[in-house]
Amino acid sequence: GLGLTFPVVKYGGSLLWGTMVYFLVALLLSSTRRMQLVALSLLIAISVEFFRLYHTPWLDAFRLTTAGALLVGRVFSLWNILAYAVGIFLGSIIDKILSVHQRKR
Repeated sequence: GLGLTFPVVKYGGSLLWGTMVYFLVALLLSSTRRMQLVALSLLIAISVEFFRLYHTPWLDAFRLTTAGALLVGRVFSLWNILAYAVGIFLGSIIDKILSVHQRKR
């Protein structure tokens, strides 16, 4: 309905999720160097994606709910890991731009 391209529809949410992970990690560990924030964010995102390979009846039932789909996801995808990484790097670039702008004030 919005005229978005297939890659944006398919991976845009994963990109935004990766960006969110970066900013949450940066918020919690504000005194940590940017590259360490990127590394930790990548570790978290990759771990969450690989967690999708773990199946139990209760977890699969939870995954069928909206909250479960958003929090732990349903299907493993290497492409999602790439989208998370792009989002995390995008977040770090935004963070750098904002910190440079903040120092100029």
